[in-house]
Amino acid sequence: LTMYDARTRLSQHVSDDLRSHLGTQVFQTIIPRSVRLAEAPSHGQTIYEYDTSGAAAASYRQLTTEFLSRL
Repeated sequence: LTMYDARTRLSQHVSDDLRSHLGTQVFQTIIPRSVRLAEAPSHGQTIYEYDTSGAAAASYRQLTTEFLSRL
């Protein structure tokens, strides 16, 4: 799940629906909505370069680990 905003019911509803319909096909890692993530491309940088210690970069690192564990 990407662009997840824990403050909204919609994000939780979409997450619940996806998980109930697709089960384990949906990764556990959630990529949060982040202004820093949206800003990175306009600076010609990846999120790892632009905000290496931020929540979005950490989430993408976690997603990479989760993805590789499924191979």
